[in-house]
Amino acid sequence: MTIMKRTHMCGDLRMEDVGKTVVLNGWIAKRRNLGGLIFCDVRDKTGITQVVFNDTVPQELFEKADSLRSEYVVGVRGTVAERESKNPDLPTGDIEILAEDLIIYSEAETPPIYIKDDDNVDDNLRLKYRYLDLRKKKMQDNLTFRAKLNAITRGYFAEQGFTEVETPMLIKSTPEGARDYLVPSRVNPGRFYALPQSPQTFKQLLMVGGTDRYMQIVKCFRDEDLRADRQPEFTQIDLEMSFVDVDDVIEIQEGFMKRVFSELKGIELKTPFPRMTWQEAMDRYGSDKPDTRFGFELKDITELVKDCSFKVFTDAIAAGGSVRGICITGGAGEYTRKKIDKLTEAVKSYGARGMVWIKVADDGISSSVNKFFSPEELQNIADAMGAAAGDLILIVSDKNKVVWDSLGFLRRHIAGQMGLLDDEQYNFLWVVDFPLFEYDEKEDRWSAMHHPFTSPRAEDAELLKTDPHACKANAYDIVLNGVELGGGSIRIHDRQMQEDMFHALQMSQEEIDEKFGFLVEAFRYGTPPHGGLAYGLDRLVMLLTGEKSIREAIAFPKNQAAQCMVSEAPGIVDETQLEELGLAITLCKE
Repeated sequence: MTIMKRTHMCGDLRMEDVGKTVVLNGWIAKRRNLGGLIFCDVRDKTGITQVVFNDTVPQELFEKADSLRSEYVVGVRGTVAERESKNPDLPTGDIEILAEDLIIYSEAETPPIYIKDDDNVDDNLRLKYRYLDLRKKKMQDNLTFRAKLNAITRGYFAEQGFTEVETPMLIKSTPEGARDYLVPSRVNPGRFYALPQSPQTFKQLLMVGGTDRYMQIVKCFRDEDLRADRQPEFTQIDLEMSFVDVDDVIEIQEGFMKRVFSELKGIELKTPFPRMTWQEAMDRYGSDKPDTRFGFELKDITELVKDCSFKVFTDAIAAGGSVRGICITGGAGEYTRKKIDKLTEAVKSYGARGMVWIKVADDGISSSVNKFFSPEELQNIADAMGAAAGDLILIVSDKNKVVWDSLGFLRRHIAGQMGLLDDEQYNFLWVVDFPLFEYDEKEDRWSAMHHPFTSPRAEDAELLKTDPHACKANAYDIVLNGVELGGGSIRIHDRQMQEDMFHALQMSQEEIDEKFGFLVEAFRYGTPPHGGLAYGLDRLVMLLTGEKSIREAIAFPKNQAAQCMVSEAPGIVDETQLEELGLAITLCKE
């Protein structure tokens, strides 16, 4: 078939193009036959242009135009003319094409989903017919935005002396955190590769190898439960630098964010970004990725209520926990008892057993614990919380983690319900000085909060041997509007310190040799001080395009069951393939 070579994209033509002979290629978005006139909207990834077939064209061409249906793929040649009835909702709404020739490349059946941004179709149906969903302008804009971000990333870091290096996809399994995706080896029977959760060890080896500054836009894989901002395969902007400290890494990253926002959003960011310690973030916001666009900060009232008669509070304090609350400005009238009950149920998923509420009014104070506190005691709590008439106080008591998680969720959830989350406001923040270790209650052991290659702060180095759980990490996360964009750390480059770290994690020498022997071996031959950071690229695109899920930033994402609805992966393989790999399938009973 002859291709009618296009001269313009469908979203490009304007009044200054009137009189030009042009060729467009695209899909038929809509066709209307008004008798002596046929109007067709032709669409490509840039937009829509109206094409007109009138009674001056040959009858054969008119009949061909009349045969057009939605999603037919066509080429159209014609002259650009000013529209009599303009459409202010379209960038091309001032012009139309007076058709002179038409070629139909491909006919189409009626699509199972509408090709329009506000189609309201079920997500699974969208994912099953993703190739149709991708025809929508919003999705094409998102993919184009992502491509521009990739180009800016490569350009900026190349300017800063970074070398782009690809690291292996088939690596050794070193389970840390999420489960690995495993790949059986045919030529090494009984052995498995893993798909990388990150290129962490290899980028450190690149520093040992003298690469100095490394970057990579890389696929990573984690076999974990999914949510709006999590996929089994995701993309990182991965970075590592030699001979740097925290300030060096942060300065480079702030320059990167300035470039991204300037070129993609037309916004000039002010640097340096604020910094906040992990402890301050947890105490003030109940989160290590705090959203600072609004108030509702946590207040610790443990000392104030430690001798009260309310056993829920005193038991939590006696067990080493705390009592904290948030004050919702104007929340007393906004939140009925029914709405508060829903909030109480919601915090139970964070481990809280309940929640206390106090409403402040001009004529007094009401609460869910009136029988345990006198009016004066309730007023003292209200004063400590900074509450005024019309405000609502919500209080949780338990272990610190439960309290932080519960109130951290509540403050952002309520801010969303009250319309306080301004998508046009961009509050950046660095969270620093994380704990080096965290206690995993499910595993009943201490684990590295980030990974076992993160170095302690210089002033805490000796504590790694004597009191490791008191160590603060030389780690940092970059946070935007309550979302962690990326995180990193200065790594351990000293062999003895790395051994001390492994021992603090109660790893045996056999386990160290099995999991990380190759890295420890490399450290014997001269290792520069180094550190780095990795951004979640999908998450960054999601935020900058105003989407609510990273699925909208990925061409072919998985659903909540980690399935590709288009290709129906994961699929069944035949017995021959299994035999070659030395595998047999045994289905577990529920």
